[in-house]
Amino acid sequence: MTPPVDERFEILSRAFLRVAEDAAIACARTMGQGDRRHSDHVATESMRKAMDALPMRGTVVIGEGERDEAPMLYVGEKVGRGGEADLEVDIAVDPLEGTNLCATGANGAIAVLAASNRGGLLNAPDCYMDKIIVGPAARDHIDIDAPVETNLRAIARSMNRDVEDLVVIVLDRPRHEKLIADIRTAGARIKLIGDGDLSAGISAAVRGTNVHAVMGIGGAPEGVLAAAALRCLNGGMRARLVPAKPGQEERMRRMGITDLRRVYTETQLAPGPDIMFVATGVTDGAFMRGVRFFGGGLRTSSLLMSLRERHVRFVDTVRIDDGSDVVVEF
Repeated sequence: MTPPVDERFEILSRAFLRVAEDAAIACARTMGQGDRRHSDHVATESMRKAMDALPMRGTVVIGEGERDEAPMLYVGEKVGRGGEADLEVDIAVDPLEGTNLCATGANGAIAVLAASNRGGLLNAPDCYMDKIIVGPAARDHIDIDAPVETNLRAIARSMNRDVEDLVVIVLDRPRHEKLIADIRTAGARIKLIGDGDLSAGISAAVRGTNVHAVMGIGGAPEGVLAAAALRCLNGGMRARLVPAKPGQEERMRRMGITDLRRVYTETQLAPGPDIMFVATGVTDGAFMRGVRFFGGGLRTSSLLMSLRERHVRFVDTVRIDDGSDVVVEF
């Protein structure tokens, strides 16, 4: 019998919504200013400050980078109040996914975090990850080592449609030149994006978005966060870590990753029985609107998911400043 969810975890899941909202609001105030580093910095500062106030013993397993390279929310950092009775949790964060999108005012920037039991999220270095992401129907029919055309045919067959009906999202990068050519040769359609492959992965797992797969090499942190969301959405993923800088292979081995060619599924990237995923829109996107400021308040749009509860919540929050004459806008 599955053990009941720890009540402390559910309390934290509601608190994490406020953490993501705070980060989104902080960087939304920098939207369009053209300074991606500053936008990321204020989001990170806000998220860290909010998490340190929570009753937990948290460890960042996916963060802003290594300790010497990131002043806040680095891999291995401890967050939360740290009381003896507080729950131990592993946390994956991306305070601002789509820094360029926020800096330019483009659609799709979000503030994201996921949490799970200790050991419930892969502790991976900040490297690249090759991945295929699909929805529930194609979850068991993809193979990262198979030719692109073979995977597209399998996805189409599982969804009872033709390859020509599929839309595949790919990051617009020079490294994907051959991948893009192979997808086009197979007959599928492509949506190229500049940033935001985490949001793209969520889109592939939700019916009605007209996105059927995500393919290509993106960030490993975003891959682990995507896996947490896919666990909640019944989506599927195949992924392999891709070390691209000197020292990354040794770093992976020190973190316990000895098989550098291993293919991971969404369950292996996010194996925890209690997984919570929350994202708040910074700029407008497919699921959430960006932060909207009005006289006397602001409005946020968030996505909150719980694996144990099997809940997917779309949360619209209005924060009202002090004053009896404030009018709430719809």
